[in-house]
Amino acid sequence: MRILLLGKDGQVGWELQRALAPLGEVVALGYDGQSGLSLDIGDETAVRATVAAVMPQVIVNAAAYTAVDRAESEPVLARRVNAEAVGVLADEAAARGVWLVHYSTDYVFDGSGGRPRHEDDPTAPLSVYGKTKLAGEEAIRASGCRHLILRTSWVYAARGDNFARTMLKLAAEREQLTVIADQVGAPTGADLIADVTAHLVRAVVSADDASRGGTYHLAAAGETSWHGYANFVIEEARRRHNAQFKVREIAPVLSSAWPSPAQRPLNSRLDTTRLQAEFGVYLPDWRFGVGRLLDEIL
Repeated sequence: MRILLLGKDGQVGWELQRALAPLGEVVALGYDGQSGLSLDIGDETAVRATVAAVMPQVIVNAAAYTAVDRAESEPVLARRVNAEAVGVLADEAAARGVWLVHYSTDYVFDGSGGRPRHEDDPTAPLSVYGKTKLAGEEAIRASGCRHLILRTSWVYAARGDNFARTMLKLAAEREQLTVIADQVGAPTGADLIADVTAHLVRAVVSADDASRGGTYHLAAAGETSWHGYANFVIEEARRRHNAQFKVREIAPVLSSAWPSPAQRPLNSRLDTTRLQAEFGVYLPDWRFGVGRLLDEIL
């Protein structure tokens, strides 16, 4: 199997290089060219030429415009990367009869209510980022290509900056922290996303069964707020590694206390029943992955 992986240097893309490697030859492309081959996913001509040259059986697109707040002032660029470029990949996949795996987000929903969202629930994105990611999904479906759209949320990885690192740093410097408590979701590790992706790719390609394609929600089990997430990180760092911190209080605040250019959904819960039933995967509780993250970075 030959796999074309785009966005190899991002959080999920980095883990995908490892997870996909046992399936066959992985041609992994980044954007900046600093660590191997590169491709500007927004360059339609280059994208089409790359697909033609690689001739993959599967295209895995982990490239995206993810600067949620900056997208409010750069809507054209966000749409070019998150929607138009995705449409090009989908057209190429459809023309060649190959699979396209693409990652989307809970930001396609408006974040209302308190129940986990199902794949078929109405979408109503609040931000430019969410609107462009939804447009990318729609372009894939319209193309008729064989596809897996995996919606996830609150993604983190040990590589690079993440929420846990930030909380650990601030806890060592300050006696009081204030963290948003009215946004709820499930912190989901990039390694979990990559491993599940590899399982799905192997399943659909080996069976050559287009009926298993479609949109699936992929997130760790359980739920928490950013405030609960912060408390868990600090408590586990103390318990697992005897870490010492200056912080004495982690105070909960509402999202309205931290205004930002882009509106975030308050409810980021995703129902993963469809994914687990169709592919027989087990999604561990979010605390398991965050605990492993702490063991790795401390």
